[in-house]
Amino acid sequence: MNVRLGSAAAVLLSSAIVLAQSPPLKKIADVPLSGPAVRFDYQSFDPQHDRLYIAHMNADQLVVFDVTRREVVANLDGFPNVHGVWAVSAINRVFASATGEHKLAVVDMQTLKIIATPGPIKYPDGIAYAPGAERVFVSDEQGDADAVIDANTNAMVTTIPLGGGAGNTVYDSGPGHILVAVHEKNELVSIDAATAKIIGHHPLSGIESPHGIALDVENRLAFVAGEENNKLAVLDLTDGKVLAVYPVGKDPDVLAFDPGLKQLYVAAESGEVTVFREKGKTLEKLGTLSMPHAHTVAVDRKTHMVYFPLQNVDGHPLLRIMEPVRQ
Repeated sequence: MNVRLGSAAAVLLSSAIVLAQSPPLKKIADVPLSGPAVRFDYQSFDPQHDRLYIAHMNADQLVVFDVTRREVVANLDGFPNVHGVWAVSAINRVFASATGEHKLAVVDMQTLKIIATPGPIKYPDGIAYAPGAERVFVSDEQGDADAVIDANTNAMVTTIPLGGGAGNTVYDSGPGHILVAVHEKNELVSIDAATAKIIGHHPLSGIESPHGIALDVENRLAFVAGEENNKLAVLDLTDGKVLAVYPVGKDPDVLAFDPGLKQLYVAAESGEVTVFREKGKTLEKLGTLSMPHAHTVAVDRKTHMVYFPLQNVDGHPLLRIMEPVRQ
């Protein structure tokens, strides 16, 4: 059937199509970064000093970025194959996974100097800090464990066997527990931060090789991405049950959640970024966008700006700063 639309109707239809296809984020700035055009990894905000710490993994550097001035403060050397990074303003420390040295690098925020390198940790990756216990928990991805370090003495406390590769490690400030994704077991493990003992195993049905994690602590939800099957699970932290599973980009890596806007960003190795908005205990997909090597994402909870370090744009690394499109 051939139907001809009037001009007004055609304009409305065209506008609706454009609106439906509009990306969920818009670019605000591209800030050039120094160093070679090689892989980045995790990022961490220091909200007290408005700084973003970025692991420039294959450059063996930790980048310190001022989000207010939008400029690099320092490129710190001495972080071989750096993966994870976690900034803790309350104790004036930044922790970074010096994976190439099988150690955790402890950095003084004021001097930006490495003051300790506890280890050995076979393959340190994701990092979390438990303030009550004053301990740092580090994913040992290839050692099938979580390493525990005393934040006061910078000494290794213990290693917690997980029975599978450790994905990301995060701190749940509600009950004060540590949560770790375990690859081969397809589960989320709960650890008591004070005793360093496993207190719960939560099966992640519908997820294969869980890795990236983000939390909505207030709403008691965990978002966990499966590397092998390109899916995202929503887990109810009150009973440890999976509520729903959603498709995301190929090989999802780093997740970031904005509690103010209730928006979740899932960055994948494919360069596809999927954006969701939380609605109750479910997620509404707002859209996707693609950028080269956009597998790591961080969000500023104060400004809602979203940060993507991209390893190679026209032969150079840069930090892409974006903001949500209100929908």
